[in-house]
Amino acid sequence: MTRAELQKLWEARIAEYRESGQSVKEWCASHEGISPRQLWYWLRKFKNQTPAPPENSNRWLPVEISEEGSREQALLVKIGPASIEVRPGFDPTLLTQVVQVLMALC
Repeated sequence: MTRAELQKLWEARIAEYRESGQSVKEWCASHEGISPRQLWYWLRKFKNQTPAPPENSNRWLPVEISEEGSREQALLVKIGPASIEVRPGFDPTLLTQVVQVLMALC
């Protein structure tokens, strides 16, 4: 089994464990071959990793466009309590990364 396959297997197991509402000991008792020590190891390993968003998780955000002024004005994007001012010539990759972080936090 490759490292990526092993990681996917444990991601699925951890998701199943979390959804079960059982203690580590109870869950491991009902899953032969998995010790509490293994489960704790993988729980710690994934603790600081942010889950990847589902591929089909497009969310639309409201955008207000003002006709006032010229086209060279900045666009104000609000995500929760945060606001981002986007000016002509912005870096789309950076904006995407900032929005993703804000969406995860808000």
